[in-house]
Amino acid sequence: MKALVYGGPGQKTLEERPKPQLKDATDAIIRITKTTICGTDLHILKGDVPTVAPGTVLGHEGVGIIESVGTGVTTFKPGDRVLISCITSCGKCEFCRKGMYSHCTTGGWQLGHLIDGTQAEYVRVPHADTSLYPIPADADEEALVMLSDILPTGFECGVLNGKVQPGSTVAIVGAGPVGLAALLTARFYSPARIIVVDLDDNRLEVAQRFGATDLVNSADGKAADTVKALTEGRGVDTAIEAVGIPATFGICESIVAAGGIIANVGVHGTKVDLHLETLWAHNISITTRLVDTATTGMLLKTVQSKALDPSVLITHRFTLDQALDAYETFAGAAKSKALKVIIAA
Repeated sequence: MKALVYGGPGQKTLEERPKPQLKDATDAIIRITKTTICGTDLHILKGDVPTVAPGTVLGHEGVGIIESVGTGVTTFKPGDRVLISCITSCGKCEFCRKGMYSHCTTGGWQLGHLIDGTQAEYVRVPHADTSLYPIPADADEEALVMLSDILPTGFECGVLNGKVQPGSTVAIVGAGPVGLAALLTARFYSPARIIVVDLDDNRLEVAQRFGATDLVNSADGKAADTVKALTEGRGVDTAIEAVGIPATFGICESIVAAGGIIANVGVHGTKVDLHLETLWAHNISITTRLVDTATTGMLLKTVQSKALDPSVLITHRFTLDQALDAYETFAGAAKSKALKVIIAA
């Protein structure tokens, strides 16, 4: 089968690899029909995630058709169309019973990280009964790919951890796909203002279409001052960090209001400074989280009811043979104006 393989920092190749086989009784083999590229994949290629070994097939998002299942799988059968969660979970361990599926003792973020992922023609999914979702017959497969990771990530790590509430003021620092996913789902809670901060005017324009009330281009280095001016010096109730670099975390520290929350979503590959010399008496909270995908079922219902349309995040489409072009387009978003790319296997 064809697969996009990580070769170490800065290295990726499209290769022929053996088709995966069932390993455990709870496994399923999925024929991928649609997958995508995540910002986390770019972090892996930068060397920010050293736990990914060279030779690993990348990707942790996708939809497909079940080809075979292990003897322990009871919920799904060959031929079923399924959404693949980026998090695999046993549903039984201590962490799963707390709803912290990302820390499952035999699962968590495995696909495209510790085992071969979804940017291939086939993938083996462990714990299939609790890591797959059935796709309704009339569903838009491309839209559902957005439910594998970025929508639950933006919602759980940003909106829920940030305790967005009706009438509150929210700033989302970073208008990439996960920041825009946080924007789309923050609107569930009717905040009074959603301020979006980014360097890219195109992405800021997209954020405005998606419901942002205020746009701040941070290229001049004065984003924090601008946000403070927009909020009459008070700052924001929720600052969602959706990039994963020191500069954007620093903006969040500067704009969070007294009693507010910094909800970190970004994948950080280097240390950031925590300015307790100014924040020690500020009554703030800082949250971190790896998405648990505990809300995927709920988000799927909002898509089915048309309360949420994830397809608005899709800007480019490729085939698996064009996977390297897809990476170039996604990584060069400032030029290509890419948000999410769909790769058809």
